[in-house]
Amino acid sequence: MKNKAVAAAVLLLAPLTACGGSAEAGDGSTVTVTVGYQSKTINTVTAGTLLRSLGYFEKQLNALGDGRTYKVDWQDYATGAPITAQMTAGKIDIGSMGDFPLLINAARGKQLGKPTHLVSVTGYNLRGGLNTIVTAPDSKLASLEDLRGKKVSTSVGSAADGTLVRALQRAGLDPDKDIEKLNQQPAVGASALSAGSTDALSQFVAWPGLLTYQGKAKALYDGAQLNLATFHGVTAREDFAQRRPAVLEAFLKAQAEATDYLNTHPVAAAEKVAEATELPAEAVYLYNGAHGISTFDPAIKPQLVAALKDDVSILKSAKLTGDVDVDSFVDDQYVKKALGSDYAKRLAATPPASASEVWPKGAEKTRAFKTPSELLAYVSAHRSGIRAAYVPDATTGTLWFADKAVWVADDEQLLPFVAPATARAYVAEHAGARVVTYAAALEQAS
Repeated sequence: MKNKAVAAAVLLLAPLTACGGSAEAGDGSTVTVTVGYQSKTINTVTAGTLLRSLGYFEKQLNALGDGRTYKVDWQDYATGAPITAQMTAGKIDIGSMGDFPLLINAARGKQLGKPTHLVSVTGYNLRGGLNTIVTAPDSKLASLEDLRGKKVSTSVGSAADGTLVRALQRAGLDPDKDIEKLNQQPAVGASALSAGSTDALSQFVAWPGLLTYQGKAKALYDGAQLNLATFHGVTAREDFAQRRPAVLEAFLKAQAEATDYLNTHPVAAAEKVAEATELPAEAVYLYNGAHGISTFDPAIKPQLVAALKDDVSILKSAKLTGDVDVDSFVDDQYVKKALGSDYAKRLAATPPASASEVWPKGAEKTRAFKTPSELLAYVSAHRSGIRAAYVPDATTGTLWFADKAVWVADDEQLLPFVAPATARAYVAEHAGARVVTYAAALEQAS
């Protein structure tokens, strides 16, 4: 079972055999820059979907004033693996992907003599909340231990697979022997969960939130319980960066502009991403909102580099890579030059504090509340006027849909949790606390 999964992953990562020159093509006066992105992986939108929608990269290229005409070829993929294959074949110049695929990108680039470098970060979560394990809505599975002997879908070599492996190990299960792992693309795994051909799905942003919002899944495990940082970032081919440093810096300036737009106009940004991807804006906002699961910042923070180094062992155990020299893979010189004095401020910035939010119907802004109880009181009084309501997990801070959370009543407090196991753990440690339905929580808060 394990060998089949690894073989499938290796096939995905094999470089394309077609010959050709650099993706950055042109006759000298016209240059085409090829960018690989993942439109539905909304933790990368500041280097992909949103950036493309805003047109900031094209504007930065037009402002170079070097006498050349620049064109951008945006290529959309479902995961990072095909982007890496295209980069090592010299057909993509700049790409964005998650932390585990970034390591594979580094390893494949070095192996094939086509080195790449991590040049910026898109979105991150310092606890690991971007990855979630979900089950079917009517599933009786209530803990990781219940997965023993079950089928679990994931994408081998992805951060979501890393979360699955680590979570199972902490629960005392062997990821290779105690479950049947299905190596599937996110959309295939989502369909398998709905069809009942898999018992659980471990995936990255935005699949768990999307399926939960659609009523097709419920959370079993919040990746933030690992308390290990996870992120997505931008990688560039070394030869492209050296040949066209001004173009790469233009991309990174544009990415910073898109980041500022997202942080300043989170609702409008969610709507733009939703329009481009056909994802529900409510699911996009869960991750990319003002207090969303993801924090966007192009700075390459030391915590994220440290997390990348910790991830190497997971990929090595799956025989997807050997040792990876993370320090040589990380190259922040271009983003530092692109952002100038602003880089130090971004590097020192921290995620916003957790908060409960309501998105009223027809509103261009959300309303924030100090406590989940205050949010519930508002929702109770405006039931027909709520587009979406979000609350942070009482243990991990991971934002979740209020009506999909597991609620605990502890005297006058009403506390939300992403997964049932963390709610039960809280109840076990607090005499008198009890799990209640969302309807009961609304009633108590009203």
